[in-house]
Parts: sequence; structure tokens; C-alpha cells
Amino acid sequence: MKPGRWITPGNAVDTVGALGEAAIIQRVRDRVPQAPDWVLVGIGDDAAVIEPQRGTLDVLTTDTLVAGIHFDFAFVPPGDVGHKTLAVNLSDLAAMGAEPRAALLSLVLPRSMATADLDAVLDGMLALAAHHGVALVGGNVTRSDGPLVLGVTAVGSVRRRRVLTRAGGRPGDELWVTGVVGAAAAGLACLQHDPSPSWTTVWDSDLADCVLHYRRPEPRVRIGMLLGRNKAARATVDLSDGLADGLRQLTSASGVGAVVDGSAVPIAPGAVRWFEAHGLDPLEAALAGGDDYELLMAVPSRHRRRFAAIRQQARGVPFTRIGECTTAPDLVLRTASGTRALPAGYEHFRSDESPVT
Repeated sequence: MKPGRWITPGNAVDTVGALGEAAIIQRVRDRVPQAPDWVLVGIGDDAAVIEPQRGTLDVLTTDTLVAGIHFDFAFVPPGDVGHKTLAVNLSDLAAMGAEPRAALLSLVLPRSMATADLDAVLDGMLALAAHHGVALVGGNVTRSDGPLVLGVTAVGSVRRRRVLTRAGGRPGDELWVTGVVGAAAAGLACLQHDPSPSWTTVWDSDLADCVLHYRRPEPRVRIGMLLGRNKAARATVDLSDGLADGLRQLTSASGVGAVVDGSAVPIAPGAVRWFEAHGLDPLEAALAGGDDYELLMAVPSRHRRRFAAIRQQARGVPFTRIGECTTAPDLVLRTASGTRALPAGYEHFRSDESPVT
């Protein structure tokens, strides 16, 4: 396993290689709380069996995090890695308006991984699962001669008429985004610049918030469920690969274009200062940066009252109108200096991207 500041030092007897598959599975089982009644068969069998919620559809999503590609133990503790592995899946369910229910965990473990680090990954994941009422019902364990790989398949439920997709936007719909953008990209840049675990004392609170956004994203599960229930939004997408990418995904699926007001984009204060200090345009960097895990929504003007009700129930999460959908297919960014095409978002196979995202 790649050495890093957050890796637990130890000898050969403290590793998962010494532990063995059966003991690893038991280690997972020992940490998982008692399953709810709707889990008929859980961890330990060939497959899990769960009872669907009456009158609902199943929503399934999967995501994989790879050490050195999606996180680096030089500046991300194992507990945060576990949290994020589940969070990115819950964000997908939120974008569909679904209530999260169950998860399957795939562990591809290097022999040299310390058992204490495995425990920390599991604890971080299970703490977030408990917060959102998600039952870990099974998965898989295998050995890796390469990096640590963590995969989660998450299952949610939603009533047929409450399913949200990317494809419902129409010309004239208002475009809204939750929270702030650019924070995670700035947080990652901060950590790559200074991976010291003492960052909490040497950085100011705005930059510390950016780091927290990167290391422990908070999926907008409750907001997604509210959007599905009252049908305030016609289309939604989660911002895993940046606001610019989310806008392209939503408009492409909906067959519309968009005009975005650059002055309205809610960029995290710490991100603005970090980008400016390093010679970057904060707006361009925030639009292109990934790992925000906010929600982008297309909201018809006639649903403003419904949407206002959701904003009042958002428990402090801000909502910002950033533009509107258009009939013309172009994606236009308006700024004080004029209009231009929207920048590209994060793309996983571009050779010029940072290796850790």
C-alpha cells in the first residue's frame, strides 16, 4: 500500500494479509449494527435479500474509489476515505429523489494494509450509513497486488411519480444549485500544497471549510427526497465532476441550452481567495472543479412556491439561482466582461488532470 502520513505503522502481523479473508469478513460483521426487519438475509451468505418498500421502485447506483486516483493517504485519513466512499453513492440517490436503504461494499485490499486502517475506513463509512439509515447488507473481499480499491453499490427507493432524472428540463426553467461550489477543488489544492495534519491550526476557517468539503462531502439526501416528494424540480443532477459538467449533463439529457450568470455562482469564500492567490480565475476554477456533490436543479417558474417550501426545510443549506434553461442549445456564461462558452468540467480520462480528484 502506498505510504502516507495517515497510514498506521506496523509490522506484518498487523496487516490484512496476515488476517485472512474470513477474519476480515468477521471484522466487518462485528462493526455492522443489527439489520432492520426488511433485510431478510445479510452479511455472510452468497447474496443479500431485502424486502422492497411497498409501492416504490428500487434505485441502484455504484461508485468506486481508487487510492492514488480518488484519494491520497498523504493527506486524507482512512476514516474520511470510508465516509466519502459511501457519500458519493448517496449523492447519486439524492439526485434521483430516492431514500437510501442498503449498500454493498467491495473491498480490494493490499496485503500490506494495516488492520487499524481497514477498521478506520469501515468506521467512517458506517457512521455515515447510520446517519442516513443505510444498512450494509453484504459485499466482497479480495486481495490486491496494487492500490486499495473501495467500491459501493447503493440501493434506494422512490415512488414511481417521484423519480427525478436529468432529462426533464425545459426552456425557461430556472437553474438552481445547493451549497457552494469550488470548495472541494480548492481544498484538494490546499492539501496537495501543504499535507501537514496541522492544517487546522495554521489555516484560516474558510480554507479549513474547503478541506472539509473535499475530505468529507455531505450528500444532499434530505433535499433530494424533498424535491421528489413535492415535484418542485423537473430535472436534477449531482455535481460529482463540477458545476460545468453538471450543466452539460442536465442540458444534454433535457435537450436544452443554458445561460449562466457568472456573478451569481456561489463560490466558497476560501476557494475564491485560494484561486486568486495562485493566479487562477475563481469562476473558471470553481466551474471546472469536481467533488462538490451539490445538487443542480431545473425549476419551472410556476413551481416557485413549492420550491420555496423546500428551501425553508433545507436546515440551513443555501440555494442559489444561477441561470436558466434556453431553447438555443449553447451553454453561455455571462460575466461583467461579456459572454463566453462555459468551461469544461472534470473528465476522468484527460491526461492533463490532477491524479487525485
